[in-house]
Amino acid sequence: MPRNSNRSAILDAGRSVMFRSGYNGASVRTISAAAGVPLGSFTNHFRSKEAFAAEVLDAYFVDLTGVVNATLRNTTLPPLDRLQQYFQVISERLAADEWERGCLIGDLSAEATTQSDLLRQQLKTIFETWRAPFAECIAEAQSEGSLRNSEDPTELAEFILAAWEGAILRMKTERSAAALKRFQQIIFRTLLR
Repeated sequence: MPRNSNRSAILDAGRSVMFRSGYNGASVRTISAAAGVPLGSFTNHFRSKEAFAAEVLDAYFVDLTGVVNATLRNTTLPPLDRLQQYFQVISERLAADEWERGCLIGDLSAEATTQSDLLRQQLKTIFETWRAPFAECIAEAQSEGSLRNSEDPTELAEFILAAWEGAILRMKTERSAAALKRFQQIIFRTLLR
């Protein structure tokens, strides 16, 4: 009979620890303790904290991709409505965490990219992948005439994601929805109209 693996428990606990303490504050010992497993279990499953963080990031992006597919790729809605729905769903998730947790992609971008080329490259790929459905919605809205802004869709998507990540950082600092609401109001009143 196969031995029960602690891998998923370590990944789940480690994600919470990284949200709470950041990449630098999330030691292998702290992650193992949060998962309720011996330190050796971590090293049996992950060759380093960097490799572990890469797997946590992959799992986080899979979850985020589910939101992207349910909102930005929901072709039953007009493209600008899909964009609004995406920001609304994420805002509701952030509210459920009482504005304490932000975006792991943004958090690791701010903290780990100077220390880990592996994570920096992974994050670069994630941003490029994440940007694509935003650019598709923008291009569709331009094509159908609901968006008058004629800027390049990829460049607009890039800017919007960067601004969104900045709004999430402010949200965490202020522990309120104000920055997210301000972002949505300004983006949809100016760039996406």
